[in-house]
Amino acid sequence: MHDVAAAAGVSVKTVSNVVNDYPHIRPATREKVQKAIDELGYRMNLSARSLRQGRTGIIGLALPELSLPYFAELADSVIRAAEARGVVVLIEQTGADRQHELDVLTSDRRQLTDGLIFSPLELGPDDADALKVDYPLVVLGERIFGGDWDHVTMNNVDAARAATQHLIDQGRRRIAVIGAHAGETMGSAALRVLGYQAALAANGIPLDPALIVEGGLWHRATGADCVARLVESGVEFDAIFGLNDALALGALHALHARGIDVPDPVAVIGFDDIEDAAYTSPTLSSISPGREQIAQEAVDLLLARIAGGGDPYRRVIADFTVVPRESTGV
Repeated sequence: MHDVAAAAGVSVKTVSNVVNDYPHIRPATREKVQKAIDELGYRMNLSARSLRQGRTGIIGLALPELSLPYFAELADSVIRAAEARGVVVLIEQTGADRQHELDVLTSDRRQLTDGLIFSPLELGPDDADALKVDYPLVVLGERIFGGDWDHVTMNNVDAARAATQHLIDQGRRRIAVIGAHAGETMGSAALRVLGYQAALAANGIPLDPALIVEGGLWHRATGADCVARLVESGVEFDAIFGLNDALALGALHALHARGIDVPDPVAVIGFDDIEDAAYTSPTLSSISPGREQIAQEAVDLLLARIAGGGDPYRRVIADFTVVPRESTGV
């Protein structure tokens, strides 16, 4: 900066004002300084500036699994929302492991970021104290409710109810749900099964526990395995609700491998409306859970906290829509 000042014949303070885009600089002076910057190839020391300002211009995003299409597409949405606001995103993967989720909250990498958008899968209400951190935090998902942090989530119960109702509206009565988690009381699986059950009850359809198929991590292989077990059990079914699109894609594969056509005799719907859903054969009906809204709300809430906003902590529930396609006969 001293070299630029000497070349332009101005003070170091004037150079600083120009590179920091201070508005009250005469155009001739700004042009002279910019010319010296270009000729000398000067680049601002961003590390030094961040130390002075107390900010890095970087936010963290901690997600369970980038191999799952929903989280990969959510990361893309967060990056685009952040870039539109002049912020860079540092992504970390927790692997849906409880200790990794705890570690990411206290990692030294938090010194590199101004705040964190955090999507836990294994932490629960008993871990609320771990979220009492000394930096801006926005929590995604259903695992933690309440507390001194902003929370952005999706409407899992009503959206799952709408998915099931869509199948019922197509005349389906023996609807299997795949990907349930035994013993889970809080989380996407439990909430979406509640929505499924509510739709059945509202239509006077008896709940058959044999149609609730448990599965592990929500991958395509899990969906295929759930359908294999369902078929081998001999239980009658005329529709499948995959608790996410990866499960539903695995279901489509398993049905095709067994010569069972979709949507007749078996209709299939997923949840998340990932990009692949529009390109399967048949195309996959799904629930769009408001991914873009979730990303934009999370980034805006975090940046407001970073800027020192003192507003009450907010809980935002994103809007959802049913996206009917060929797999449900629409």
